Amino acid sequence: MAQRRLTDFFASRRPGLRAAPPRAKPAWRTPSPAKPAPRGPAPGPGPGSSRKRARPPAEPTRDEPAPPARRRLRLPAAEGLCPQVTGPSFPAAPGSPEHSSPGKKTKKTALSTQLTCLEAREDKVPSKVTLSELKSCLQRAQELGARVQELRASAQRKDAGEPGALEDKGYLAGPCGEKVPAYQRFHTLAQPGPPGLVLPYKYQVLAEMFRSMDTIVGMLHNRSETVTFAKVKRGVQDMMRKRFEERNVGQIKTVYPGSYRFRQERLLPTFKDGVRRSDYQLTIEPLLDPQSGSPAPQLTASCLLHRRQVFSQNLVARVREHHRAFLASLNPPMEVPEDQLTRWHPRFNVDEVPDIEPAELPQPPAVKVATAQEVLARARSLMSPKMEKALSDLALRTAQPSSPGSPSLALPATPPTTAPAALKGVSQALLERIRAKEAQKQLAQMTRCPEQEQRLQQLERLPVLAHVLRNIFVSERKPALTMEAACARMVGSYSMAMSHEEMEKHVRLLSELLPDWLSLHRIRTDIYVKLDKAADLAGVTAQLARLARAEAAL
Repeated sequence: MAQRRLTDFFASRRPGLRAAPPRAKPAWRTPSPAKPAPRGPAPGPGPGSSRKRARPPAEPTRDEPAPPARRRLRLPAAEGLCPQVTGPSFPAAPGSPEHSSPGKKTKKTALSTQLTCLEAREDKVPSKVTLSELKSCLQRAQELGARVQELRASAQRKDAGEPGALEDKGYLAGPCGEKVPAYQRFHTLAQPGPPGLVLPYKYQVLAEMFRSMDTIVGMLHNRSETVTFAKVKRGVQDMMRKRFEERNVGQIKTVYPGSYRFRQERLLPTFKDGVRRSDYQLTIEPLLDPQSGSPAPQLTASCLLHRRQVFSQNLVARVREHHRAFLASLNPPMEVPEDQLTRWHPRFNVDEVPDIEPAELPQPPAVKVATAQEVLARARSLMSPKMEKALSDLALRTAQPSSPGSPSLALPATPPTTAPAALKGVSQALLERIRAKEAQKQLAQMTRCPEQEQRLQQLERLPVLAHVLRNIFVSERKPALTMEAACARMVGSYSMAMSHEEMEKHVRLLSELLPDWLSLHRIRTDIYVKLDKAADLAGVTAQLARLARAEAAL
């Protein structure tokens, strides 16, 4: 029985109006994409109807079948994979069996159709993955092929005496074969301040090791305590947070032979369980000049500072030797006096200087054994099975001849005398004049003092500062400005941070080079700057640039 609406009740109770009969409910139809569901006739305003607008159809009655509660999910990508499923997701006609009996059969049919579509879609996915894998493998093979060709070409160039391409790019190998980090390969390029006689990174680390070692040795020596390598090693590693081995002590002895005296001694207190008093230990004794009036010389702070300076000078002297060999290998060769050298050659790679060979330290005397059986027993007790296997493998590898193309860290070889293909057809005399001029320019750059370098930097800034100063005079509309006001405005307008005193030096240099364009006048206690605004600024900047180039060529 259909449920009556509240509006029908009020219409029947209204006097003079008869109750409107209940409207016929349209049959429930599921919408179809091919044919829209029929609707009942729209109720028009009649004499017995209400003035309210018509409402949507009410809930279906219990006698009519209810539509399925869940709609089937259709994937948009599955339509192209399942051409056999062309119908809509809902039944097209109300009289179809799916509409009349929405039960388990309809759901099973929909699920089976969706599973078929998903299986067909999954069958096509592995082909795309396989294609991408094949492309990546092909690209990897091409990269490996190019790498092999590059290695072969570098090996051929090395056999012919030319530097390898990998070494030219800076891919140097460390002592154990691994690639040296970039902060070590380009250490000199990252140093702050003006360029000078900068030490390589490994030499600076060795200098820091010597400073730490000298500090520890001085503390123990001043307390009249026997200085052993074990004590110094522990102290240096705590100070530097780096490994300190006997090899580093040998390098320190090579650089500064007169710093310490090394001996092997026994019967020393060790205060350790693993070291016996009968074992030999490496002792370190600082070599000091005897002081007047003191039986035992002390390692004072001034003495430590002096020894550190001597060690640094010895390191610089070693780099100078490699730099001298590099200058002799150039074309044409160059020779720079040692007292005039203020910086290294631009093409001299400081960080590629070879390591310092460690000097031999005293070794403990060999322990005498009675029989061969004792030797074998002692060797077996010291070595594990893994160590024996590793030693045997090492012996087999060392027995094989070493490959001729093994990488080695050395100074760059002498460049070939033959001209490259790019300079084919250029006269040899012109090339010699260009090389001589370049060598003269590099020689002037290497022997330039810091004062000249500072003056060159000021000359390079003058063209821009001339623009700034003229704009200030034009904006102020005054024939003269005080030095303080002009410098303050220039400091605020210049792109680089500069102090008031430095800007005043630039203004004075401008007045020195161009007295007709810029002049300084002292009136009482103030200095006034007067500028010729009618002069051609382009000619002024060109003249300043010409003066800077002439100064740099000297």
